[in-house]
Amino acid sequence: MSGTNRVLVTGAAGKVGQVFIRRFLSDPRFDGWKVRALCHNRVLERTERVEVVRGAIQDRAVVNEATEGVSHVLHLATSKETPETIMDVAIKGMFWLLEACRVSPTFEQFILIGGDAGVGHFVYPHPVPVTEAQKHSAYPGCYALSKVLEEVMLEQYYIQYGLNGCCLRAPWIMEKDDFKAQLSFGDDVFGAPRWRELVGAEAAEGYVRSGTVPVMLDPDGKPVKRNFVHVEDLVAAILLAINHEKARQQTFNICMDEPVDYGELARYLEATRGLPSVRLKTPFHSTWLDNSKAKFLLGWRPQYDLARLTDAAFDYVRGPDDQRITWYPG
Repeated sequence: MSGTNRVLVTGAAGKVGQVFIRRFLSDPRFDGWKVRALCHNRVLERTERVEVVRGAIQDRAVVNEATEGVSHVLHLATSKETPETIMDVAIKGMFWLLEACRVSPTFEQFILIGGDAGVGHFVYPHPVPVTEAQKHSAYPGCYALSKVLEEVMLEQYYIQYGLNGCCLRAPWIMEKDDFKAQLSFGDDVFGAPRWRELVGAEAAEGYVRSGTVPVMLDPDGKPVKRNFVHVEDLVAAILLAINHEKARQQTFNICMDEPVDYGELARYLEATRGLPSVRLKTPFHSTWLDNSKAKFLLGWRPQYDLARLTDAAFDYVRGPDDQRITWYPG
């Protein structure tokens, strides 16, 4: 590859962006390549191989500057459940990116990180495994809608302009102690459900003291199966997708081989850490994202299963300079 290849990373300072840049720069396959990081609120350090453009992605002039001379785009930027900004960031910003790419003489590939929010996540029943052929079905809220619109926009650029791109559709992305925090009965719970609100403050405090973990049940009282992916597995898929001939204009589910069964999770935590559990009925449903297509076409294999995901999160110890910060609600 030419030494002039550059990959533009939007949302570069986020969870996925930082891991991607670390692994990309250490991968011999990409020796001589550079990263251009588009940063907004948080700014990365400039280095010999990391260029930084700062600005808002909804600003066309900023996007044009960021895409100048770029060969590849990894689009991660979003704003989650924030109606005031999400259309500007997720839709207008992506539109400017695609417009810049389609007329650029150096552009080669656009990689979008999609989400299972675009196919209903665990909000709607899915009686069969969810493949990439699943019809878009956003659940209520602006974030899920944005994930549908992103995928549809990219698909239309394939049709309209023959753009070379792919979508890696990920479920909830885990790193560090995220997976442990999503089980918390405290106010520090990461994401949803907010277990504390389901049981009341008094019961929740008791569960916090005892280390009790929730077993999410569906409306029929059966443990929910929920899809996750570890950030390292997602980044491995991104690296494989770059310039992969079989990735052209394709969508891939990038997830664990099996969803996490909350009943199995509770049994594992009791056996390995002596933690009690409590069963809680919710309106949510089991889903099973099928990752066969990514395994078949890209040769990708996830390294994290239930045990490794759980152990990694429960063994992780945050230092004083590594406090949990939720940048976006939802």
